[in-house]
Amino acid sequence: MHAYEIRHIGFLIFPGFPMACLSSMIEPFRAANEIVGQDVFSWSLVSESGHRVEASARVGFDPDSALEDLANVDQLYLLSDPSSKFDEPSRSNGRLRKLARHGATIGAISGGVFPLARSGLLTGHAASVHWCYEGAFAQEFPDLATSSDVITLDNHRVTASGAAAAFDLSLHLIEQALGANVATEVACWFQHPLVRGQGVSQRTPTFAMESTSDMLPPSVRDAVALFSSHLEDPLNVADVAREVGVSVRQLERLFQKTTGSTPLVYYRAMRMHKARQLLLYGTYSMAEVAASVGYASSFTLIKNYTEVFGIHPKEERKKINMFRVRDATNTA
Repeated sequence: MHAYEIRHIGFLIFPGFPMACLSSMIEPFRAANEIVGQDVFSWSLVSESGHRVEASARVGFDPDSALEDLANVDQLYLLSDPSSKFDEPSRSNGRLRKLARHGATIGAISGGVFPLARSGLLTGHAASVHWCYEGAFAQEFPDLATSSDVITLDNHRVTASGAAAAFDLSLHLIEQALGANVATEVACWFQHPLVRGQGVSQRTPTFAMESTSDMLPPSVRDAVALFSSHLEDPLNVADVAREVGVSVRQLERLFQKTTGSTPLVYYRAMRMHKARQLLLYGTYSMAEVAASVGYASSFTLIKNYTEVFGIHPKEERKKINMFRVRDATNTA
């Protein structure tokens, strides 16, 4: 029997973490062990205090250890929602840095990239950020390099944008440890249709129809890219049409056909989605949020936000904060 190097993976879970991200990584490891008939991969759950943690789906998990007691781990992945922070940041961030100094790969899945960035361990590294968090992440960490790829591997820092990307990451780690044939067999066990690695961009939804960005015609896709890079300093639609090489009328027809809305309405929706990220995952004032999406005052932001989402932005922030208080109470 082939003697493989044993890999121990730790998962640092925060209250409200997405359970799918955890199972998407562990299940491929479990299958790989079965295929080769050896426990090549082992894993453990870790929390800051060692106490029980409740996932966003209201399922409780009992960690194997506290972060302070974690030892002999090859890789550690943070799983959380974007608002997650350590109760004792100085001590716990110091523990993460110590693990990194001793050679452990430190990574994050989905919202876990936020507490990882807050620890300082992403400085000088690129990270994959889920498209629904990118506005809030860029606002909080303007100096950090981000990627729209599903996975980013950058010198002992590994990030995956979501649950499906976490599955892809596990397949990558399995291929490294056991070879491509085993990784392919694991993918087939779960009917995983496409093994994605570095350099594959996330698919993002359009804001009006059941389609994704990779399904848009080139001129519309290029226009959307221009809109995306100018949320804080909005462009004129006529200038965008000229930049992508079509007339305004033609651009409007293409947008209507492929997204179900005009370029102007689509652009406004993009700005409102960024505003929503900042409201839900940040602590910015309404004036700061308005400025970040190109409005001189919060009055117009509130009007457009309410039209797009059907709720006043302050009410939406109040609602999400109520959930967070309830989560903290339930997991205390």
